[in-house]
Amino acid sequence: MTSTQKSNSTSVRPKASVPPIVLLLIGLGVVTGISWLKGNIFSPSSQSLNAGALKDRMSLGNKLLIEADATPEKRAGVAAFAKGDFKGAIAQFEASLRKRQNDPETLIYLNNARVDDTALRIAVGVPIGSNLNVAQEMLRGVAQAQDEVNRNGGIDGVPLQVEIVNDENNPEIVKQVATELVKDSRILAVVGHNASNASLVAAPIYQQGQLVMVTPTSFANNLSGFGSYVFRAVPTTRLMAEPLAQYVVGTTRKTNIAVCYDSQAPDNVSFKDEFVAALVAQGGKLVPTVCDFSTPNFNPTTAIAQAVSSGAEGLLVSPHIDRLDRAIDLARANQGRLALLGSPTLYTIKTPQSGQADMNGLVLPVPWHPTAFADHPFAINAKYRWGGAVNWRTAMAYDASRAIIKGLEQDKTRSGLQNVLRSPAFSASGAGDPVKFLPSGDRLGQAVLVQIQPSASGYDFAPLRP
Repeated sequence: MTSTQKSNSTSVRPKASVPPIVLLLIGLGVVTGISWLKGNIFSPSSQSLNAGALKDRMSLGNKLLIEADATPEKRAGVAAFAKGDFKGAIAQFEASLRKRQNDPETLIYLNNARVDDTALRIAVGVPIGSNLNVAQEMLRGVAQAQDEVNRNGGIDGVPLQVEIVNDENNPEIVKQVATELVKDSRILAVVGHNASNASLVAAPIYQQGQLVMVTPTSFANNLSGFGSYVFRAVPTTRLMAEPLAQYVVGTTRKTNIAVCYDSQAPDNVSFKDEFVAALVAQGGKLVPTVCDFSTPNFNPTTAIAQAVSSGAEGLLVSPHIDRLDRAIDLARANQGRLALLGSPTLYTIKTPQSGQADMNGLVLPVPWHPTAFADHPFAINAKYRWGGAVNWRTAMAYDASRAIIKGLEQDKTRSGLQNVLRSPAFSASGAGDPVKFLPSGDRLGQAVLVQIQPSASGYDFAPLRP
């Protein structure tokens, strides 16, 4: 794998007068968010799953959720696990990992097969059906945390089991799996979900059911302070957006920036709003354009032409994780005319591999990068375990898992875990900086700016040096 398969600080935003156009666009973002919430949280489910279909999305090792590149040994291990032949399952899973060491589903199932019913159990919700690469990135972080704690004797001598849930980033499916997880008293916490539209529909269910949720990748502002059982392993959107705005105005000296975002992706709506506010505070200007990746008639050529004719020097690209193709099409239409900036969503292996030279120079913030923590035990162990460097989603999923594990060391009940994580004194070792939560449930942390640059394999993300 490359790095694409894969310091604590707070800041105060400087005061600045905000032009009416900025207030208008931010207001539109709020309206969009309210509309989204009504349509996705409060509307009745239109994709109800029967009990069997729901269970087919959940597995401790008795079902194969990731069919792609599954070895015969992995399939045999799942079959043995389903029959209760755990000794046979262990042997098959070990054999499968010798063939495909970077398969996190197999490592989780192997660890699950090694323990008995006394194990502590958590769940992880990932979008296997809609974005397999992102799902595997998250699973690697959870798998590594589980493997480490179980190899070291468990949590106070009690091993950890992980149930994998395929939610597809689909709000209707997420509602149902979250409800099922709340009803399962064995589940003590959930790592997830991925996209903010998934986490936002799950959060009220977990809050009401008093089940801890620690999302490693959802950065919508709506999740901040949502409830006492809702946490984020990723820093706040403001702490991610401000360094990008400071870079584009202070370093590149480009002040006229257009925006193309996805109005149906709450996390990227939040990122757009925070970036615009930081841009204006730094002396930059928002170039008014209409560019929304979620619209059926989205036209990248028209969007770029409008931005250029309006005097833009740069373009913020902020898509939904499952609509990256449109962002890449926009970069192709750009043909290098505008400097490209991005949200953390764009940090995937697909962006440089599919975008190639069209994405060259794209700058975006991430909460973690392997070269920034090259000497950290997590980065070293990850490279050994998975056969290459990992990315920020793996690191943040690891941090979410480590926080839960640390909390369970002090209290092994749902309510007790929540109290531990809410304590101002709580701190857990993670992939980089310690994991600490603000009273809002947000992660205390900071961002690393990265840029797509030419590499030995074509193009890849690299830290942006000052």
